[in-house]
Amino acid sequence: MEIKILGSGCRRCKALARSVADVVAGLDRDIRVEIVEDMEEILKFSILRTPGLVVEGKLLSSGRVPSKSEIKKWIQDIPEE
Repeated sequence: MEIKILGSGCRRCKALARSVADVVAGLDRDIRVEIVEDMEEILKFSILRTPGLVVEGKLLSSGRVPSKSEIKKWIQDIPEE
């Protein structure tokens, strides 16, 4: 599974990265987390505000830091390959 955190390195972007890392550490799944700071890459997802959270190519959140329980649910809702 691939997760992308979209953001410029702002405080909220770092908070999202920490939350995702905490959630992923508690799951027994093969998950690769990538932090994307390149604006051209970020704009490919058509978000207006960062941070953004992309799971398996789908933008699930933008402009806020979702709760760890939300992040965990989104990850668990995607079937393992």
